[in-house]
Amino acid sequence: MAFKPRIAIVGPGRLGSALALELRRAGYHISEIVFGSSSASRRKARALAKLVQARATGARSRLDGDLVWFSVPDREIARAARRLAQVVDWKGKTALHSSGALSSDELRGLRLRGASVASLHPLMTFVQRSVPSLKNVPFALEGDPAAVRVAGRIVRDLDAEVFSISRNNKLAYHACGAFTSPLLIALLVTGEKVARAAGLSTAEARRKMLPIVRQTLANYAKLGPAGAFSGPMVRGDALVVRQHLKELKKIPEARAVYAALARAGLRYLPARNGEQLEKQLRK
Repeated sequence: MAFKPRIAIVGPGRLGSALALELRRAGYHISEIVFGSSSASRRKARALAKLVQARATGARSRLDGDLVWFSVPDREIARAARRLAQVVDWKGKTALHSSGALSSDELRGLRLRGASVASLHPLMTFVQRSVPSLKNVPFALEGDPAAVRVAGRIVRDLDAEVFSISRNNKLAYHACGAFTSPLLIALLVTGEKVARAAGLSTAEARRKMLPIVRQTLANYAKLGPAGAFSGPMVRGDALVVRQHLKELKKIPEARAVYAALARAGLRYLPARNGEQLEKQLRK
């Protein structure tokens, strides 16, 4: 059986909590949960530590594990690493952070102290009151060879998927992730606003939208984007698109979103009567 490192989680937030729980499920020993200066962070760390049978530590962190995983917001990674740099001898340790946008160089101070460092980002959404499984979730990985080997083994133990990414491509990768979840939610809430103009309450709109949203995602998974694309643009119905745009003048933000997505549809997906559709979108 391969050696499983003892892991310290820095940051008891949504991501850190999900990681700790899933790592524990996969048979990893969580040595400690490191909290920040706020009372809320301390409270979360203590609750999480109890669940995974770890210590909750703050300024007096021991970091006696083999691997330290920073799961704090991007702007705090380098600062947290500097704060903990003096706590322990980093030689032989592995340090990871889970930013999707930043490279492993955020941990360069620990690298200079002898740690092997990497960035390991799960392409998954983490929100309050919902802890997702990490099974089959893709993790983007880059960093020092030794840390990459350790991180890859952990991801496989989580029954997840690991893939290599260049540090130069991380921002584009992270922007892609924005389209798959937060901007998707922004699109759906824009749809709710349009539904309000049609006389539906927000709750009604959400309930009525869910079946078509679910089927669209199922079609996208099974048939690909071209096979899942439907509606007036596929039919080349420029008159309906013009009427939509006219109606949406009452909701300018929604009209702008509609026009931007319609242009993307014309460029990337099969649509009939493209010249007339483009003409309507320019008005």
